Amino acid sequence: MKKKDIRILLVDDEPDILEIVAYNLSAEGYDVYTAKNGADGVAKAKKKLPHLIILDVMMPEMDGIEACEILRRTPGMENTIITFLTARGEDYSQVAGFDAGADDYITKPIKPKVLVSKVNALLRRIKNEENAQEDITKVGDIVINREEYKIIKKGKEIILPRKEFELLALLTSKPSKVFKREVILDRVWGNEVVVGGRTIDVHIRKLREKIGEDHFKTVKGVGYKFVL
Repeated sequence: MKKKDIRILLVDDEPDILEIVAYNLSAEGYDVYTAKNGADGVAKAKKKLPHLIILDVMMPEMDGIEACEILRRTPGMENTIITFLTARGEDYSQVAGFDAGADDYITKPIKPKVLVSKVNALLRRIKNEENAQEDITKVGDIVINREEYKIIKKGKEIILPRKEFELLALLTSKPSKVFKREVILDRVWGNEVVVGGRTIDVHIRKLREKIGEDHFKTVKGVGYKFVL
């Protein structure tokens, strides 16, 4: 999918932020729309069905948390990528955002070029989802062969135990998406055995050793995400 076909909705009650962010994302080639509060954002999202929504948390009429909850219940928007704009140090807002159905968060203040880079990373998921049914997928310099349970990184084959492979496959299915710990346990371990959160930590540590420390980020109190 080309950038001009990707719709992005920005929702923020600060005109300066809307103008700056919209300008930079439009310059990047995206089809950008704006809304000045949560209620306006929900209405515009239902009309435009954007691929990505960037929501401020604190807004008049309807805050970002409530807007996100409504959007997640809206038919046709189950797979829309939603990320929050949160002020630095608003840990409660970040956790509440994930609980409401957000995929990620961006901390303010942020430089326009950095924000564009984060948006590009978030939107890589669209391509990954389009290829989700393929047995072989490529994420950055990593090739994942689901049929043979094989990983190749920079031309070198890496052997992973089954659960490490499945955890890596899950996290790389949506780069930059934060997967909650309970989701990881359900998707990777399911009802096979009763395991605790520590099991995830151990497997992440092993993946960091084998795949690369910088690819796996911890979101305190929430879960993990894979970054390129």
